[in-house]
Amino acid sequence: MTPLPKTFYLRSDVVQIARDLLGKHLVTRMDGVISSGIICETEAYAGTTDKASHAFGGRRTERTEIMYAEGGCAYIYLCYGIHSLFNVVTNSMNIPHAVLIRGIIPVIGMDEMVRRSGKTKVTNDFGIGPGKVSKILGIHYSHSGLTLTEKPKNNGDSAIWIEDKGILTTPDSIISGPRVGVDYAGEDALLPFRFTLNFTGNPVFNNQDNR
Repeated sequence: MTPLPKTFYLRSDVVQIARDLLGKHLVTRMDGVISSGIICETEAYAGTTDKASHAFGGRRTERTEIMYAEGGCAYIYLCYGIHSLFNVVTNSMNIPHAVLIRGIIPVIGMDEMVRRSGKTKVTNDFGIGPGKVSKILGIHYSHSGLTLTEKPKNNGDSAIWIEDKGILTTPDSIISGPRVGVDYAGEDALLPFRFTLNFTGNPVFNNQDNR
């Protein structure tokens, strides 16, 4: 299990990174338990020039300061006082680009993910929605700032990383559209910065063992 290298996150094109994250495996180790899912939906946020970004206009707060760190770490914030939303910080130091992970297809640690969810079984939308992603993977906003490029040596430490398992995507397998819940961003709300894997006819994603 090898995390993506830091060079993956240091690239300047956050939109391309959001596309490239599709098909990758998001993995967590919480309390010694491994769980993971295939990333199937992302949203790009282009920093200080993007009206939908928490860093628009160069805004810096205690919560968002991690967005200005060097790419390859987690930005996790609390939404509506309930949901922890997991974002991947990208680009160089002081360029606050980030990618929100909006959906996964559960793969490893299914029993633990079901327990975390409070449900009794896995449904097709089990990992769809950014709040659900964090909940079933055990991600909490207190984990904001964790590196994504290294796994701690101590098994008891909380860890989040992303792996490339060789799932290939093509332009035909990716659907793009406007981001969700950013109407306040005016014309930037219409930017096609949300990317979703098209599962139709793809046996990898139609395999019920992966749901």
